[in-house]
Amino acid sequence: MAKEFKVPPVSFPAGIPTSGGPNLQQRRVPNPPFQPNSSIPFMSFDIGSATASTSSGPIYTNSSSSFGGGGSANFEDEEPLLDELGIHPEQIWSKIRSVLNPFRINHTIHKDSSDLSGPILLYMSFCLFQLLAGKIQFGVILGWIVVSSIFLYSVFYMLAGRTCYLDLHTCTSVVGYCMLPVVIFSAISLFLPQGGFVAVAVASVFVMWATRASTGLIVSLTDGADEHRGLVAYACFLIYSLFSLLVVF
Repeated sequence: MAKEFKVPPVSFPAGIPTSGGPNLQQRRVPNPPFQPNSSIPFMSFDIGSATASTSSGPIYTNSSSSFGGGGSANFEDEEPLLDELGIHPEQIWSKIRSVLNPFRINHTIHKDSSDLSGPILLYMSFCLFQLLAGKIQFGVILGWIVVSSIFLYSVFYMLAGRTCYLDLHTCTSVVGYCMLPVVIFSAISLFLPQGGFVAVAVASVFVMWATRASTGLIVSLTDGADEHRGLVAYACFLIYSLFSLLVVF
């Protein structure tokens, strides 16, 4: 015997039809979270109208040419990069040529301006030739350069006193430019046997060359230091002998 279940009747709202029809597709569209305020005016952008307005309006065609002309004028008025850095190749070359002849040194070139770009170039060349010889001595050479410049400056002031003025900058420049014979010797030593009698004899010649050049420059740059020429020459001889020992051994 089948059981009967009591199902309550289904009641539909008055607005929704019970039968299928076109009204079933009508749904309530939710409101967007943001609705623009109608009081704010909205301006549409049309590409065609924008191009037409720009073509009909003024076009600034001379702006690039005016900027280009001003830039070229500014570049012409500017100094070269080496001059701004304080590096003058012609002046460096003239000072190097003055050291090549130790008997006729033009001290006026060194007196007018003393730079350190030329000595740094010679020091780097000396380090390069030592590196080609298998000796990595960059730190040693740099330290000896500083110590030798201060040593010569101190010795000169203890001898001449305050009557002969020689600043440390000029003294360092003179010691650096007179390193040229030692640099030449370091290049020649690449083809000589190390530690032999020949290397020592050649080193003595270049040391005397550097000593005479540096002594003549220091005495010429300072008035009244001629009477201390021998002691200044001895100090310069010790400095360049020390550098030549790096090359020989």
